[in-house]
Amino acid sequence: QVQLVESGGGLVQSGGSLRLSCQVSGRTFSTDAGGMGWFRQVPGKERDFVGRIWKGGFTFYPDSVKGRFTISRDNDKNTLYLQMKRLKPEDSGVYYCAASNSPYSNANPIEYVYWGQGTQVTVSS
Repeated sequence: QVQLVESGGGLVQSGGSLRLSCQVSGRTFSTDAGGMGWFRQVPGKERDFVGRIWKGGFTFYPDSVKGRFTISRDNDKNTLYLQMKRLKPEDSGVYYCAASNSPYSNANPIEYVYWGQGTQVTVSS
């Protein structure tokens, strides 16, 4: 069974940085072809796509975070990361990592089968 556990969230001032981690069990990064993604959600709104990475390391980001957020993966640690820089108050929310069974997953949450419990990020102005 695939399990995802996020960590690294917290309170940060506008312009600051945070790095989120997603520890993955039940899936081996080095051999599994499924894509991985990050999403965020605020109360009362839909889950927003933040970025994704495929097995070969190919990443994609929406314009809202492009140039500020970077997704990486450590195959030895079976861990996914989201490095966030120049944070803005509108980046606040609960951040989720997600795993897809498709090697070419993208921005739609329904493409992802496994989800973590989320970690709260709050950016103060």
